[in-house]
Amino acid sequence: MNPQTVSTREFRADLAKYLESQEPLAISKHGRTIGYYIPAQQPLEAQELDALKRATQRLQTMLAERGISEDAVIEEFKRAKKQRL
Repeated sequence: MNPQTVSTREFRADLAKYLESQEPLAISKHGRTIGYYIPAQQPLEAQELDALKRATQRLQTMLAERGISEDAVIEEFKRAKKQRL
């Protein structure tokens, strides 16, 4: 997939819009590409981060209640992965 191309003038005029986008851009001047804008990964929002922390805590509680260690989960994952290959 080729990135959308915008002129330097358009990029400057709509900078806020492009900074919020997750799409890469090719920036051109007089019809020639002079550079690229590649957005960085957006950080998790506070609500998403809180939900992830709660899910992690719930998983740890469930494992502890059943007497299952993290090492046992990792070993089971490795066994299952080998069986798929």
